[in-house]
Amino acid sequence: MADAFCSLAGRTALVTGGSRGIGAAIVRELAAAGAAVVLGYRSGEEEAEALAAETGARALRADVSSPEEAARLVEDAGAVDVLVNNAGLTRDGLLARMPDADWREVLETNLSSVFYTCRAVARPMMKRRSGAIVNVSSIVGLHGNFGQTNYAASKAGIIGFTKSLARELGSRGVRANVVAPGYVTTRLTEVLPEEAKSLMLANTPLGRFGDPEDVARAVRFLCSDEASFITGEVLLVDGGLGM
Repeated sequence: MADAFCSLAGRTALVTGGSRGIGAAIVRELAAAGAAVVLGYRSGEEEAEALAAETGARALRADVSSPEEAARLVEDAGAVDVLVNNAGLTRDGLLARMPDADWREVLETNLSSVFYTCRAVARPMMKRRSGAIVNVSSIVGLHGNFGQTNYAASKAGIIGFTKSLARELGSRGVRANVVAPGYVTTRLTEVLPEEAKSLMLANTPLGRFGDPEDVARAVRFLCSDEASFITGEVLLVDGGLGM
C-alpha cells in the first residue's frame, strides 16, 4: 500500500541511471510512493533486473547520451508523469591534462542526456497540463571541486537548464526542479582520497555523510503534489556542506 504523504499513486515515473546508488534509491522510493516506475539504465543489467523484480518496476536499457536512445526510452516508458534525470558519471582529472574524450563523455552523459529526455517529455506533459521533472545535479555544480572541471560544468549546466525549463513549462502546469546532493556514499564517491573525505565531513554541519535514501526522499517530495507550488528550485541535500 502506498504511503499517503507525497503519494504518486496512478502516475508513471521514469528514472534514468536507476540501476544503482542514488538512482536505485529513487526507484525504491517512488515505487513505495505508489508510482509505476520505469527504470532506465545503460550498464548493470543484473542489478537493474533485480531491482525491477524487487520494486515492480520495468527495466529498460538505453544510453541517454544518445538523442535517439533517449527519445526511444521515453516513448517506451509510455505516458510519463514524472521524469527524474539521474544518469551520470565522472572522469576526474586536472584541466591541463584532461583529454577531449573525458570532457565530451561527461558533458554528453550528465548534461546532454537531460536535454534529450526533457525535450522528449515536454510536449506530452504540456498537452496534459501536468508533470514533474527533477534533475539531479551536485553541490559541485554550485561550488566547484578540484580536478572536476568537466563534472562541475555538467552539473552547473543542469541548474541553469532546469531554471530556464521551469520558466518555459510553468504556464502549462509542468514543474521542473533540481536536487543537488552533497557527499553521498556511493560507488562514485567511495574512490575519493581519505583526506578529501575527512575535509568534507569536517565541513558538514550535520556531521555525517549522506545516504542515497536522503536524496531519494527529497526527489519524492519534489515529484509530489505536496510540492505543487515549487518550480525552478535547487534543493541542496548536503547536511549543510554548501552553506
